[in-house]
Amino acid sequence: MMKNNLFLQALKKIIAGFVAIGVLLFLPAGTFHYWNAWLLVAVLFVPMIFLGILMLFKSPKLLEKRLDAKEKIAEQKWVVALSGIMFIAAFVVAGLNFRYSWHSLPDYVIWIGASVFLLSYLIYAEVMRENAFLSRTIEIQENQKVIDTGLYGVVRHPMYSATLIMFLSIPLILGSIISFAIMLAYIPIIVVRMNNEEKVLEEGLKGYKEYKQKVRYKVIPFIW
Repeated sequence: MMKNNLFLQALKKIIAGFVAIGVLLFLPAGTFHYWNAWLLVAVLFVPMIFLGILMLFKSPKLLEKRLDAKEKIAEQKWVVALSGIMFIAAFVVAGLNFRYSWHSLPDYVIWIGASVFLLSYLIYAEVMRENAFLSRTIEIQENQKVIDTGLYGVVRHPMYSATLIMFLSIPLILGSIISFAIMLAYIPIIVVRMNNEEKVLEEGLKGYKEYKQKVRYKVIPFIW
């Protein structure tokens, strides 16, 4: 019964995401012949569906956590809202860029962007494999413990590493350097999110202060 409910919930989110991307890209582009948008749909939804099915059978509780995106902390609600505005702006601008031919990126940049996007999915999958407490919202879960092995032994927030790579590769796939500039707003957005998250973890998760001393970098090894 739980798996059936999760399947329906995940299916609704995938359909909603597909419709949203369609509206934000094809409508501004004025055509369905925006091949960059179809490439993004392919690299985004095919791995997403595969991972969703895998989690449904292997780790339904983790899938349930990943589907719950309702933030309880007021500060994080603003972070989510700003992220949404960023995505809307970047997608609409990309569609308009295609429609009015403001500029174009070389095809090899677009395909590199698609390859980097898929790489970010591999990192994403590995992070989920390593951390069964990986929620989309900031919270301390029952029996949660500090994970300090694998990617978590390199940076403290490998999921944000994956999303940073993923989000910055999206405008490259869409062929818009203006959208890339807009997506750079994700950096200060995750700075705010991570600072709040680490405060919550330090206060509520035993051993997290010691973990911060052990693993110095948050997102990018030797840099950040």
